[in-house]
Amino acid sequence: MAPATDRPSPLLGPPVYVVGGGPGGLAVAAALRRRGVRAVVLERSQRLGESWRRHHDGLRLHTTRRMSSLPGLPMPRSFGRWVARDDLVRYLERYAQVHDLEVVHGVEVSRLERVGADGGGPGSWVLHATGGRRLTCRAVVVATGGDSAPLLPAWPGRGAWPGELLHAAAYRNPAPYRGKDVLVVGAGNSGAEIAVELAEGGAARVRLAVRTAPHIVRRSVAGWPAQATGVLVRRMPAWPADPLLRLLERATVPDLGPYGLPRATTGPCTRVRRDGALPVHDTGLVEAVRQGLVEPVAALESFTGDGEAVLSDGTRLRPDTVIAATGYRPALDPLVGHLGVLDPTGRPLVHGSRTAPGAPHLYFTGFTRPAGGALRELALDARKIAKRLAAVAPVPAPRAAPAADAPAPRGPRPASMPPVSLPR
Repeated sequence: MAPATDRPSPLLGPPVYVVGGGPGGLAVAAALRRRGVRAVVLERSQRLGESWRRHHDGLRLHTTRRMSSLPGLPMPRSFGRWVARDDLVRYLERYAQVHDLEVVHGVEVSRLERVGADGGGPGSWVLHATGGRRLTCRAVVVATGGDSAPLLPAWPGRGAWPGELLHAAAYRNPAPYRGKDVLVVGAGNSGAEIAVELAEGGAARVRLAVRTAPHIVRRSVAGWPAQATGVLVRRMPAWPADPLLRLLERATVPDLGPYGLPRATTGPCTRVRRDGALPVHDTGLVEAVRQGLVEPVAALESFTGDGEAVLSDGTRLRPDTVIAATGYRPALDPLVGHLGVLDPTGRPLVHGSRTAPGAPHLYFTGFTRPAGGALRELALDARKIAKRLAAVAPVPAPRAAPAADAPAPRGPRPASMPPVSLPR
């Protein structure tokens, strides 16, 4: 792989700290570097893209390779059109190498505080990090992602249920469930993919518990990806976009109502913008439902101590395993909840190049669910954030001494970049 354009030389001077070493954090760091702003990525795990590594083995992007690349490095054609999980992880590792990014592993930031803002100035940010460290900077980019913490509903009777219950985050492949009766809860993309994979992988019976009927789209129609449609309608009002998308859905996806999965009643754009619920990309669900390999059932309501799972329509099942594809939460409250920058759901009030009132130079990326693709949105955010910060960040002197509180990247680094150390 080769970057699209030449890279600038290594930079010295006070860094912008980027919290999170996933695609969003790496993209921002690379975009900042290209604009002459030093960025240091703080990653709590020992590997880049740790959240992607934990996804199930068979995961493939629903967005195309060409529209999922981060700034400055295209994904190779050998990855195919729909990129596999392991290939994406390899790409992230290569991305950090190609752009000579400063990445510090094993450092978790627990809290951000704004200091020195008297008189209406922007002040500075203090990052409270692993080992009692206090890192000071002028700007921070939070890129920990919206899927940091698995969300497992507190179903009545959950603690007394004798069967196996796990969140989709803990699911890897169908091998452990061969010959078992499995109930998958949640008809989003994760739940649909896991249900199909279980059915094809030898599970004795697979049922999909559905609370709200999803919109289902073909991942590609005559070579045209659903992602491209999402990009086209991204800025359209819902009133013309919803009828157009409904028409496309009816023309390309058969009605699964007779099989227990009716069409959604709310428009696709309305669902995305109001609830953050993306359409389900069909990777086999439609045929699995039509063939009876995956059985849609009513929503899960509770458990009983004698092994039953009770559905909203009163049906009682006895599955061996329940896999909850019930989503995630961003877990930002300990980090920034005291700053007034989160909405009632715990997600940032603003994202990209915008900042919340009272929190100048605090940016968020990776907390939206865009119909045009998450990686594409991260790339757009990265460029916007870098442009904004380049306009306000001081230009570092070529021979400036390294910042006293800048952390030391682990692993090999170019000889031209002097080592720096974390304060203790």
